[in-house]
Formats: sequence, C-alpha cells, structure tokens
Amino acid sequence: MLTQARRRGDGEARVRLGFTATRRIGGAVERNRARRRIKEAVRLVAPGLVVPGCDYVFIARAGAIARSWPALLDDVKSALIRLAADLCAPAGETAAPPPTSAPAAAHEER
Repeated sequence: MLTQARRRGDGEARVRLGFTATRRIGGAVERNRARRRIKEAVRLVAPGLVVPGCDYVFIARAGAIARSWPALLDDVKSALIRLAADLCAPAGETAAPPPTSAPAAAHEER
C-alpha cells in the first residue's frame, strides 16, 4: 500500500482519511476487499498515530488482499509512524530519506 499525508494549514485539528484502489488490483470485488481491509486496519491503528490537521490517503496495492492481517496492521502502523515523523520534522528536513519516485511525505509498504 502507498500512504501519503499532507498538512492542510487551515488551523483545524480534524484529520481526514481517504482510501482508494486502482483497477490494476483487479475487478470491483478485489478493489473493494482491499479498500475494506485497509480501512479496518487504519481504524484500529490510527488513533494516537495520526497528526492533527493533516489529510491522509491510503492507496491499495495488489498485495493488500493476500497480505496476512498482522502484517497489514504492522504495515499501516509503520507507515503512520514514518509519516508523523516527517510531518513533525522542522521545515526542509525529513526524518527519513524520501523515496525516489514518490513525494517527500509518502510511504509505501508491500
């Protein structure tokens, strides 16, 4: 899964979450299954790990359907922790080197 986060900068502490799956995953049934699994994992893991005032987008990848539940929970948790570190870092710095093909505040898990 690919996870991206961005500060809104509107002064509101609300956290917004978005979930999507592309057609490359498969048909509607597979896309919905992947999206539902990621939504549930985020619902269980996100409290306390998300940064107030940010928008998060979770993009399902093909492995999200077959990934074991504990591994998926670990993937979501590690992605949120890394994004929180990047979002809370001083301007111009990141907690970890950014991936080569994704924005600075993005993290991809298998």
